Amino acid sequence: MTFQFLDQLKRSLGIMKKDIRIYYLKGPVVISGFLMPLFLFLAFFIGSRNLSIEFLISGLIGMTVFFTATAVSPIIAPWEAQVQTLERLISCPISITTLIFGDMLASFIFGILIAILPIAIGLAMGTHITNPIILILGLLLGGVCFSSFGLILSSPPSNAPSNIMMISSLVRFSLVFISGIFIPLENMPYWGKIIASFSPLTYFTDLTRYTLQGTNYYPVLLDFILLLGFSALFFILAVKLHQRTIYKRL
Repeated sequence: MTFQFLDQLKRSLGIMKKDIRIYYLKGPVVISGFLMPLFLFLAFFIGSRNLSIEFLISGLIGMTVFFTATAVSPIIAPWEAQVQTLERLISCPISITTLIFGDMLASFIFGILIAILPIAIGLAMGTHITNPIILILGLLLGGVCFSSFGLILSSPPSNAPSNIMMISSLVRFSLVFISGIFIPLENMPYWGKIIASFSPLTYFTDLTRYTLQGTNYYPVLLDFILLLGFSALFFILAVKLHQRTIYKRL
């Protein structure tokens, strides 16, 4: 059993390396993962008057990890189906779980690495990280959560990446604007807080605000528990959905 687990893990790492080499080391991924959140941040920063730089930087970190971790994962499956490399992958002695885990690892690593940029911007602008351990743990858990979420978006059995990207963009931008990134949760109406509570980005942003501002809306432990729950739920859903749809792409 242990040997079989290690063998499948090794194959997941091989898929991860393939994804990073083919999909992630590209200019458009950096643009959609970091520059797009940066431009949203700058537009809001210029127009804001009463929000602290710590509040804005924590939102930038949240957007960057979210956009980067979900930049390519939604289109890996339809892209490979379109260029007819998916058949070769699923004909190999690997499970769908192994395949999805490898894709998730690639998105996770890239999301964490790009997160260094907004953190560096925040430090350069005078912010201080008061709880670096919580920030690191939050980044790791948020990267897993958002990467798994991106793989759910890739589950529809379409071989056209443009169709998946249209759905992905709609969902991702909707989550950004309901997750307390631009409006503090405490300033939201009651119905807005209820909607925000269904977004994993809400809890990740709450954690980053705690590490930069020392203030948070939800208890830190609750943020971690819910992010962990969302991560497990999203990964299980991604595996189940791909098990049902992957052969329809052939």
